[in-house]
Amino acid sequence: MDSADLNVLRSVLAWRQAGQRVLLYTVVQTWGSAPRPPGAMLALRGDGMLIGSVSGGCIEDDLIERLRDGRSAPGRPVSLVTYGVTREEAARFGLPCGGTLRLTEEEVLDTAWVAALLARCENHELVARELELASGAVSLHEASRGDALRFDGQRLRAVYGPRWRLLLIGAGQLSRYVGEMARMLDFEVLICDPREEFAFGWEDGTARFVPGMPDDAVLAIEPDERTAIVALTHDPRLDDMALLTALQSRAFYVGALGSRVNSAKRRERLAFLGLAAADIERLHGPIGLPIGSRVPAEIALSLLAEIVALKNGIASDAPSASRACGQPA
Repeated sequence: MDSADLNVLRSVLAWRQAGQRVLLYTVVQTWGSAPRPPGAMLALRGDGMLIGSVSGGCIEDDLIERLRDGRSAPGRPVSLVTYGVTREEAARFGLPCGGTLRLTEEEVLDTAWVAALLARCENHELVARELELASGAVSLHEASRGDALRFDGQRLRAVYGPRWRLLLIGAGQLSRYVGEMARMLDFEVLICDPREEFAFGWEDGTARFVPGMPDDAVLAIEPDERTAIVALTHDPRLDDMALLTALQSRAFYVGALGSRVNSAKRRERLAFLGLAAADIERLHGPIGLPIGSRVPAEIALSLLAEIVALKNGIASDAPSASRACGQPA
C-alpha cells in the first residue's frame, strides 16, 4: 500500500520531526469541474517545499505565496480557503469554467495522530480521521471500504488506506508488475500462491500473502463490490479453483490470463464443474483492454486499465468478448 495521501502524511511526519513548520491542506468541497477530488492532500513546509497536489499547479503557487506573505500566519489551528468563486478567479487559478474548490488549511503541531494513522494503514487497516475545525483537534476511528469523505462546515471526516483490493492468484513475474502498478493506484494487493518457490522476491511488502489454496483464499478475504480477483498462474488446477469461488462472489471484476482459445476451454471446464452460465459470463478473459500488449509490463497495464475503468463506472466490452491482451489466439 503506497497511496499519494500516505506519502503526503509521511512527509508531514518527517518534516515535523525535523523541527519544520508544516501546513496540511485537504480538498473538502468542489463545485462544478475541479482539478482534484475531495480528499486530495498537499503538505507545505515552512520553507515553501511541498508534496501532494490540490490542483494543476496554480493553486499550489498561491498557497506558497500565502505562506510567504503572512496570510498563513501561525496561531490559527484550521482555516478554510476557497478558490474559483468568480469567473475571473477561476481563470486566474487555472480552474475550469465554473469550477470551485474549498480547502482546509491546517497547521500540524501534534504528530502523534500522524504516526498512529500511518501505522494503522501499514497494518492494512482503514482509518477515518476526524478534524474539528474550531479547535484543530484530531481523532482516529475505524472505517469501512464504503465510507466517503464528509464535511459539514464544522468537522471533516476523511478515510485513509486502500478501499479497493486486488487478489492475484499466482506470484509469478506478471503478478509482480501488476502488484507494483496496483499499489500506485491505491489498491491493497493480495497474493495467493501455494507454490512455495514463487514466494521469493516479494519480501519488499508489495503484496500481502493469503495462505491456503486459491479457493480458500477467495473465501477468506470475503470479496465485496470493491474487490477484483485475477488468476494468473496458467495452471487450471489453481486458476479454476479460484474462479469457481470468485465468480459466485460479489467481486466487481474476475479475470483469468489466457488466449482466446484457452479462455474458451476454461469456460467449458467451469460449465462442466457445474458453474451457472450467468456466473461464467462474468469472467473476463482474455483479460485487459486491447492495446496490443505483449510483454508483462504491457499486459499489466492493459489489465489494470480495464479494472480501473470498471471501478470508475466505465463499461467495457462484455467479459466474453475477444481481446488480444498479449495472448495469441
